[in-house]
Amino acid sequence: MKPPTKPFALCIDNADYEASLIRGKVYRILSDPRAAKDDLVRIIDESGEDYLFHKSHFVFVDFPQVMRKKLLALESAP
Repeated sequence: MKPPTKPFALCIDNADYEASLIRGKVYRILSDPRAAKDDLVRIIDESGEDYLFHKSHFVFVDFPQVMRKKLLALESAP
């Protein structure tokens, strides 16, 4: 599998990861081509740290530039 080209992932399944992922929430993807070979995606989860999750937990999405900037700004907000 090649790495996702979309910068965000919408969680559709948080089974076994209830503390780390919220269904229906959009998460930022960090590029990790090596993990992608094993169908994994590196996500910044609820802890604020990045972890690997199987791609089946997500639908990959993109947004218009204005929305992307707003989503990324949320990460640095207190």
